[in-house]
Amino acid sequence: MALTRYNGMQENMPNTFSAMLDKFYNESVNSRNFSGFTPHVDACETENGYEVEAALPGVKKEDISIDFQEGKLTITGERKLEKQEEGRRYHMLETQYGSFSRTFYLPDNVNPDKITAEFNDGILLVNIPKDEKKVMKRQINISAGAGSENKVDKKKKAVLENREPK
Repeated sequence: MALTRYNGMQENMPNTFSAMLDKFYNESVNSRNFSGFTPHVDACETENGYEVEAALPGVKKEDISIDFQEGKLTITGERKLEKQEEGRRYHMLETQYGSFSRTFYLPDNVNPDKITAEFNDGILLVNIPKDEKKVMKRQINISAGAGSENKVDKKKKAVLENREPK
């Protein structure tokens, strides 16, 4: 007896046009009918920085790597299938396994030296603080030229006389 999921229709009949296209492309591109693991991610901005939270159930801390290079934060890792027991034949395997990589482009106002990461109960939390020097708003003072006649005055005078400025 084979275990099958019942959805009210024939299993091989897609419910929507979108599902039909998904099935077509997934079966033609992915002949083993296996999709890699793509972790779900929440990203937000706070007053002091950015937070990236990735759900990585079943992934070990040793199998995760975080890199920051040229304004890109990349989280890579692998969720390994370790339950290969003799005498078992799976009829359905919906849990995703395999290598993953997620990349996030960050603005220029981050401080890469102070990025921290914490992994607890299958949740990876990456804190990316903003660089305080780049965030602070500054007022720029405009000073007058240092002589009686500055470059702007020379250009105005040259235009009035219809000749090229010196």
